[in-house]
Amino acid sequence: MMVPLPFPDAQSVNGCTLHTVRVPADRDGAPKLIFVNSLGCDLRIWSGVAQALNGAADMLLYDKRGHGLSDTGSPPYTMRDHAADLIALIESGTGPAHICGLSIGGMIAMVAALERPDLIRSLILCDTAARIGTAARYAAREAAIRAGGMDAFADQQKDRWFSAVFRRARPEAVEVMRAMLVRQPVEGYLGSVAALRDTDLSAEVGAISVPTFCIVGREDASTPPETLRALADAIPGARYTEIAGAGHLPPIEAPDALAAEIAAICEERV
Repeated sequence: MMVPLPFPDAQSVNGCTLHTVRVPADRDGAPKLIFVNSLGCDLRIWSGVAQALNGAADMLLYDKRGHGLSDTGSPPYTMRDHAADLIALIESGTGPAHICGLSIGGMIAMVAALERPDLIRSLILCDTAARIGTAARYAAREAAIRAGGMDAFADQQKDRWFSAVFRRARPEAVEVMRAMLVRQPVEGYLGSVAALRDTDLSAEVGAISVPTFCIVGREDASTPPETLRALADAIPGARYTEIAGAGHLPPIEAPDALAAEIAAICEERV
């Protein structure tokens, strides 16, 4: 369930204004935690996780460029464009933090960790991979969107996002997420599609030096468990965890379970 977040703010980084929301901790010295969204989503996907964490961390949520209420900037983007935005947010505000990235957000977090490990206390990589999808898949998606708008593939995407059980039990939540997807700016969305199309971190993830935790929804059809297990095996010392019953978006399907994993990681690596 999505819950209200504090009043939004904004921050200018790298020539782009990013929509941000800070959820303060309930105590001094709490871990600092930044969430990075998946493709086609905005920061509201973390609402249930933020509520479940209940003040246990000082949290920053933001819409990456081209998504939600953030500027589109100058698409298409590279993954390093997105990582540079994340690094700038850390440097200008939170200081070293735990980074929880979902799907493309996980790739952004990995690039940031490769470039500035001094700024990252841990990586929490949710439902992601060193490479996601193929050039042919992204070309087909762009063609469909150019021809018919975001609605052209939204029904297919929601089936890839959620487990069959969740789709049957919570159709209203699925439709809310579909609405979020189709309201994303077309050029901003396609700008991040280009970043995914052009990014393969397979030869680089072995150099990640920060503590890393790979978490996957057991029913994920986009980046299935074997993909996350392979990523964990490729990153030195990484741990692997599955969330039962969840698909590609555990923050929506299983916010309490994901929050419990995140809280344990942050406390361990504070």
